[in-house]
Amino acid sequence: MNILVWHVHGSWLTAFVQGPHTYLVPVTDDRGPDGLGRAVTWDWPRSVEERTPKELWDADIDLMVLQRPHELDLALRWTGRRPGVDVPAVYVEHNSPDASPERQLHPLAGQSRIPIVHVTHFNRLMWDNGQAPTEVVEHGIVDPGPLWTGTERRAAVVVNDPVRRGRTTGTDLLPRFARSAPLDVFGMRTEGLAEHLGLPPERCRTRDLPQHELHREMARCRVYLHPVRWTSLGLSLLEAMFLGMPVVALDTTEVRDAIPDGAGVVSNRLDVLEDAVRTFLAEPEPARRTGAAARAAAQARYGERRFLDDWERLIKEVTR
Repeated sequence: MNILVWHVHGSWLTAFVQGPHTYLVPVTDDRGPDGLGRAVTWDWPRSVEERTPKELWDADIDLMVLQRPHELDLALRWTGRRPGVDVPAVYVEHNSPDASPERQLHPLAGQSRIPIVHVTHFNRLMWDNGQAPTEVVEHGIVDPGPLWTGTERRAAVVVNDPVRRGRTTGTDLLPRFARSAPLDVFGMRTEGLAEHLGLPPERCRTRDLPQHELHREMARCRVYLHPVRWTSLGLSLLEAMFLGMPVVALDTTEVRDAIPDGAGVVSNRLDVLEDAVRTFLAEPEPARRTGAAARAAAQARYGERRFLDDWERLIKEVTR
C-alpha cells in the first residue's frame, strides 16, 4: 500500500516505516513542521519517499495516518481527498490529555469514520474519545542492541525542552536527584539547564546528539532515570531498557506496566528512587542484572515484530 504519514514523531515513525509498504512523507521547501521529509538522524528504508504538496495531489494513497488535528485539513488541501471519506484514515494519538486527565474531549471525538489509535491503554482510558472508535497499538522499538557498559557513574536522563516543560517532565526534581548522581541530560533544547536549575555544570551535563550517537552515550551511564510526571510512555525509557540499562522511574501513566519487577525500580517515593540510583551507582553487578532483566522485558512486550504485526492487522481492517 501507499501510506501518507507526516514526519512528526521520529522515534515512533522509525519503527512504523519498517513495515512492508511505501510511506509517502510530505516535504516542503522550508522543511518546516508540516514538511520535514525524510529523517536525517534516523536510519529509514528506501520505501520512505518524500512528496511535495503538489506531488501529493496526483499520488496514489491507500491510507492516511494522521497525528495532529490540523492534518485533517492539510490532507484535504494537499491531496484533494477527505480523510476517512475518500481515503481510509487512522489518527495516531501519541500523547496523554494535557488539560484534564479525565475530562478532556479528544479532537476527533465527534466523528466515527476515523479510528483513534492510542499508543498506551492508559491514554485510551484517560481521553474522552466520544463516539470515535478506538484501538491501542503499543510502542515498538527497533532494537539498538545490548549496548550498556555502565562505565560512567552517572545517571542518564532523556528529555526535550526541559526548561519549558518544567514539572510535566520532572525537571524540578533533577536538583534532588543530582545529589545522588551526576546527571547526563540528553535531548533537544537542553542548553542552559544546569544554570536554570542552579547546578554546577559537572552535576548536570547536557547534550543534543544524533540518534546513533545517543544510544551509545546513554549506555555508558550506569543507570537511566525517568522523572516524568505526565506524558505518554516515553520511548526513551523503552530504548534505555533495550540498551540493557537499569531504570529508575516515577510510577506514573503506563510506567508500572512497562517495567516489571526485577527490571528496575518504580515508585512515587522520591527517597526510594534516590536510594535506587545510589545503589546502582555503587554496585555495578546488580545494575547489570537489572539491566538484563529490563532488556528482556522490553524485547518481550515492545519488540518491532509485534508492533508491525499489530499495525498490519489494523491496516487490513481499516482498508478492507
